[in-house]
Amino acid sequence: MNKKDKETLKRKLEENKKSLEENLKKFAKKDTLPEGDWDTVFPNVEGSSMEEKADEVEEYSSLIKIEEALEVKLKNIDDALKRIEDGSYGNCEKCNGEISYKKLSIIPETRTCKKCS
Repeated sequence: MNKKDKETLKRKLEENKKSLEENLKKFAKKDTLPEGDWDTVFPNVEGSSMEEKADEVEEYSSLIKIEEALEVKLKNIDDALKRIEDGSYGNCEKCNGEISYKKLSIIPETRTCKKCS
C-alpha cells in the first residue's frame, strides 16, 4: 500500500474514532482504567414516578449494550492506528498477506484479508 493510501485510511480511522467518542459522550463518561473504558451514566430518577423510573432503567440497560459495542469498535480503531505506527497495518493477522485497499477503505480497522475473513 502506498503512503498516500495509508494516510487517507489513517484520516478515516481518526474521523471514525472522533465520531464514536462523540456518540459515547452523549450517554457515557470516559473511565481512566482500564484504558478505553467508558461507563454509561445511570439516570437520576429521584422524584420520578415509578413508570418514569422503569423507563429510565430500561433505557439505561439498552445504552449499556450500545456502549459495549461502541467500545469494541473504538478499540479496533485504536489497534489499527497502532498498526499504522508500527508498520504492520494492511497485513492480515492470520496469513500475513496483504489486505486489499478496497476492503480497508470500507472497514479500515479490519484485521484480516478477504480469504481469511
